[in-house]
Amino acid sequence: MGTATMRAVRLHAFGEPEELVYEEVPRPAPGPGEVLVRVHAAGINPPDWYARRGFVNFPVRLRPTWAPPLILGSDISGVVAALGEGVTTWQPGDEVFGLVNFPGLPSGYAEYAVAPATHLAGRPRSLGHIEAAAVPMAGLTAYQFVFEHLRSRPGRTVLVNGAAGGVGHFAVQLVKAAGAEEVIGVASGRHEEFLRGLGVDRFVDYTRTPAEEVVRDADLLIDTVGGPEAHRLLPTVRRGGRIAPVFLGEYHRERAAALGITINDGMWQVRSSGSDLAALAELLDTGKVRVGIDRVFPLREAAAAHRHAEQGHLQGKIVLRVADR
Repeated sequence: MGTATMRAVRLHAFGEPEELVYEEVPRPAPGPGEVLVRVHAAGINPPDWYARRGFVNFPVRLRPTWAPPLILGSDISGVVAALGEGVTTWQPGDEVFGLVNFPGLPSGYAEYAVAPATHLAGRPRSLGHIEAAAVPMAGLTAYQFVFEHLRSRPGRTVLVNGAAGGVGHFAVQLVKAAGAEEVIGVASGRHEEFLRGLGVDRFVDYTRTPAEEVVRDADLLIDTVGGPEAHRLLPTVRRGGRIAPVFLGEYHRERAAALGITINDGMWQVRSSGSDLAALAELLDTGKVRVGIDRVFPLREAAAAHRHAEQGHLQGKIVLRVADR
């Protein structure tokens, strides 16, 4: 008998999107405690294109020592195809989704992926596979920060910078669910209707008015943009308030400390968790949280999906369609 194969997108060399090649590769098999998932859809996240470039935007000491060929992608939604030894929580045919193996080696841009059984949750009843694949990394980043790191205490007023993006659009909903009285969303003007539909109380179009000119006394700033100019948002936060960076940013820490502002980074990172994802699935099924889809690409067009992602200004998530159903 020949070796079972599948179609997948592999990275053969670090670099531009063209290095992502759609090809036939060996199908993985689940080991002890693992599940083989027939992938129906795979989400795209910033760590995917960081990995594709070889993590050149990371300090050298923090770069993972991964070597091509690699299958990228940590967010999947699909159907259990086979079980590894000792797995009793799932059965073949179960519909599941998950953030798989993060921050370890990914494997989601493929027709089949192996996942630890504990990294999976039952697919939300209210979502199809495309929508479910858009949830795990971005949704868990926001969920774990709000409900674990902040312990459901976001403060009265929360400012979300980059509110229309993957993490941002989940964050505005989850801080509201956690008790924030006022949620301020910062994005370009074309996203205003989308964000108000998610519950944003006040919208700031940064292309017309910088947030630092019109926002004051936020208890918490969730910054999903970061970058070298992140410090410009310091005036938006009250003395004793907090900044929660999702990506690396320059916040002028001495100035922030002088203003009584705490920067909550280096203390938490999103992690794979089937139990957290199950709790998030309940919020999705009750309608308290919705998922936004920016665009869907077929698996074979993963390179085009990466090019689109790097243009920025997304409204929700980009997803790869792997199976027709």
